[in-house]
Amino acid sequence: MTRGGGALLTLAALAVATPAVAGPWALPKGDGQVILKYENMRASEGFDPDGVSMPLPAERRETFVSVFAEYGLSPRWTLRFKGDWQSGQDAFVDYEGTGPLEIGVNWQAWRDPSTALSLYAGVAHGGEGRNAGYAAPGAGGQDFEVRAAFGRSYGKLKWLNYSADAGFVTLEVARRMRSGLPDETRVEATLGAHFGSDWSTLTQMYGGQADNNGARWLLMESSVVRHFGNWSAQLGWRTTLSGREAPDSSGLVVGLWRRF
Repeated sequence: MTRGGGALLTLAALAVATPAVAGPWALPKGDGQVILKYENMRASEGFDPDGVSMPLPAERRETFVSVFAEYGLSPRWTLRFKGDWQSGQDAFVDYEGTGPLEIGVNWQAWRDPSTALSLYAGVAHGGEGRNAGYAAPGAGGQDFEVRAAFGRSYGKLKWLNYSADAGFVTLEVARRMRSGLPDETRVEATLGAHFGSDWSTLTQMYGGQADNNGARWLLMESSVVRHFGNWSAQLGWRTTLSGREAPDSSGLVVGLWRRF
């Protein structure tokens, strides 16, 4: 393998540490990982139908504790599960309960030492929490999602006055067919860099739009990750760059994952 390909398994594990991302690289048969995340989001403003950020009647506060798990069924097939527990309050509602629970399979359609292409299909069941950031708690039912993901790893990287030992980029496009809420199109991208064997950085973008000229959102998350053997810890900050009929949220993200 190339140097970038040799770092692939470590870096690809980071690529799936996002709320909705299923990374393009399949896990080897019998391997798995579990990712726990804590997110504390706040919004004092929200985007109106014209995309202008306006003050909310009261601050919107939301806390999420989520789990993402995946297991390699074969060299090409990976089983994936996502779920979370939520609590929050705003000017109109105070809620607590499960968010959407999703299970699906990822098929790695093609791979070489540095590049991977995969297809994902999953089904989700809505919970008592927010099944979409723009919707009321409890709105929404059973969803289906299909996703295409492309990823490429690199060797030595250098930009400005900084250099990294290896890196990767991913681009994902998803279509979510929803019951009780508008269907959505989502686009997500990740840029990762690996510094030695212990440190990584992640820059992630999450964008999407609901059908029928509905809600729209674009968020960015920047994180630093510290590796401890099969364990990794993430500390980051997520902020909303733009939107429509969606909260202008930002907040702390803390992650812990274990590979086995």
